[in-house]
Amino acid sequence: MSLKSVIWNGLLMAALCLAVFLLYRIFQQYSLEQIVQSVRSIPFSTFCTALLFAAASYLCLSCFDLLAIRSLGKSLPYSRIALTSFISLSLGHNIGFAGLSSGAFRYRFYSRWGLTAEDVAKVILFCGVTVGLGLITLSGLAMIVNPGDAGRLLRIDPGSVRIFGAVALVVPVVYTGLAFFIRGTLRLWRWEFQLPRFSTAVAQVGVGTLNFMLVSACLHQMLSAFGDVAFFRSVTAYVLANSAILATHVPGGLGVLEATVSYAVPKEASIGALIAFRCAYFFIPLALGSTLLVISEMIFRRRSRRPDEEADERAEAQSV
Repeated sequence: MSLKSVIWNGLLMAALCLAVFLLYRIFQQYSLEQIVQSVRSIPFSTFCTALLFAAASYLCLSCFDLLAIRSLGKSLPYSRIALTSFISLSLGHNIGFAGLSSGAFRYRFYSRWGLTAEDVAKVILFCGVTVGLGLITLSGLAMIVNPGDAGRLLRIDPGSVRIFGAVALVVPVVYTGLAFFIRGTLRLWRWEFQLPRFSTAVAQVGVGTLNFMLVSACLHQMLSAFGDVAFFRSVTAYVLANSAILATHVPGGLGVLEATVSYAVPKEASIGALIAFRCAYFFIPLALGSTLLVISEMIFRRRSRRPDEEADERAEAQSV
């Protein structure tokens, strides 16, 4: 086994161990009785609906990678893109520093299918921009539609919140406008930025915003089991929490998500609602992603051994 393989396998095991440790840390805060009673109070149909929203979000996230690879002029089957995206993000969301952690898994898979390190770096950057556009767009909408909760969280008056919301919505408009008028490389001082095609830029804003709406809908399902919560209250709580999570890079948003949501909707944000949300969007995908990672690694290793075994057989036949 080469040194590169040893290092990668070590990092892989470390990532999986870290994910398991984080699960332990999160659940250590609550007694088993609290967890069971709180989660049981959520109707099964509500939990299944939340799972569907979570699944739709991960499907939406795979479109980030699809758009990125298409913008590079590359062609990969969607099944491979979806597999890479789900494994990378289901683990990356829980490990923290999602850009780096998910990027490592993306490189592991995409490099096997012909993408260079530069290509993978561009995919990661493209996906990061799409996340930013979606978060900014939905945050702007939330601050305009629901300035009261956002103002309480940010400690500013509702009028100022609406102004910030309008300013936030300027960002996607400027981004798509630049893609339409410049259609190439944007130069700012000594920096150069390759802009996507206009249709791709619009798709980035749309799919990025839709992703965060789906995650907010997943959270809303859990909160609504404990009270009558308006959808945009859930949106406001989640986008502001996610902004804080991205700024702090706390693994899985541990503590940040709970604190923000509890402040936005104090009566409905029970232990059960937040744990159920974590189960639906973080823990279940983590278990599935880890399983798929192990299975795919086994398959890749078997396939890589076959050519070596065939070469050895040919060499033996020739020697005879």
